[in-house]
Amino acid sequence: MDVTYVLIVAIVTYILGIFTKLKWDRVPNKYIPVQNLIIAVISTLICFFTKIEPNFIQAFILCLMATMGAGGIADLMNIMKNSE
Repeated sequence: MDVTYVLIVAIVTYILGIFTKLKWDRVPNKYIPVQNLIIAVISTLICFFTKIEPNFIQAFILCLMATMGAGGIADLMNIMKNSE
C-alpha cells in the first residue's frame, strides 16, 4: 500500500509539473510549498475515492509528508549542487 501512495504522488507531481512548465516559464521558489500542498490534496482525493486509504485524514497526512519530503530532497540536491 505504501508504494501506491508514492506512485500516485509521483504521477500527480509529473502531470502538474508539465502543466506548470507549459503555463509559466518559471515559478518562484516561494510558491513551491503551495504547489506541494495542491499535489497532496489531489493525491489525497485520488487515494480516498479509489479506496486505497479509507481514512481521509491518514491519506492526507501521508500524501502531504510525501510531497513535502520530496520537495525537501530536491532543495537539498540544489543546495549541494550550488555549493560545489
